[in-house]
Amino acid sequence: MINKIMTADEAVAGVQDGMTIMVGGFLATGSPEVLMDALVRKGVKHLTVIGNDGGLHTGQPAQFGAKTPRGIGKLLENHMVDHLIASHIGVNPLINEQIAEGTLRYTLVPQGTLAEKIRAAAYGLGGVLTPTGVGTPMETELDELGREKKVVVIEGKKYLFEMPLRADYAFIRPSVADKFGNYYCAKATKNFNYVMAGAAKHTIIAPEKLVEIGEIDPDYFAVAGVLVDTIVEGEKKWQI
Repeated sequence: MINKIMTADEAVAGVQDGMTIMVGGFLATGSPEVLMDALVRKGVKHLTVIGNDGGLHTGQPAQFGAKTPRGIGKLLENHMVDHLIASHIGVNPLINEQIAEGTLRYTLVPQGTLAEKIRAAAYGLGGVLTPTGVGTPMETELDELGREKKVVVIEGKKYLFEMPLRADYAFIRPSVADKFGNYYCAKATKNFNYVMAGAAKHTIIAPEKLVEIGEIDPDYFAVAGVLVDTIVEGEKKWQI
C-alpha cells in the first residue's frame, strides 16, 4: 500500500506562486488549519483561492475574540491571495480593505452554482445547467475564469450553462479518515469538504482523527480514499 502520510510542510511543498487552490470550510468551520499554517510558512503568493468565503479575521467572531485568523483568513492576512472566488465576502474585513488597495480581486458565484461547478470538475462533467442568474447580467458576464457563458433552452425554460471549476490543490479537513484516505466529515464541516475531493490535481486532507484501515466499517465513510493523494496529521478540534 502507498504511504500517503506526510507532514504539513511536505504536503504543501509543491504549491507554487500563482497556483489555484480550493479550501474547504464555511466561515472556517471545516477548514484545515494545519495546512493553512503550512502555506503561510511556505510564503507562496499570487494565489487564486476557491472557497465559500474568506474565512475569519483576527477577533472574529466578535463574542469570542479569536486570537488568530481562521481558514482562508490566514492567507488573506499574509497577502497571499490575488483572486478570491467565493459565494460570500461580507464577513472578513480584510477582503474589502485589499480590494480597495487594489491588491485583491474577487468573483462572487452563487453558493449552489459554486458547489455544482466544483462537483462537475470532480465527477468529470462538462458543466452544469442552472436557472440561477437567468434574466440578470450573469447571462452575458464572463465567468470567474474569463469564459463565456451560454444560455440553453430546455422545454421552453432558460438555463445558464456553467463550466467546471478546477484547481491545482484541494485542502480538506475530515473529521475522521483512515490511512488510505477514506474520510467522513461531521455535521456542518461537510460543507465544501466533500465536493472538492477530486476537483483538483492534488487532494490533501488533514483529518482530526486518523485510524487504521479496517478499524472503521467502510460504509461509515462518505468519500473514497482513491480521490486523496496526501494525508496530514495534527489537525486539532475546531476552536476559536
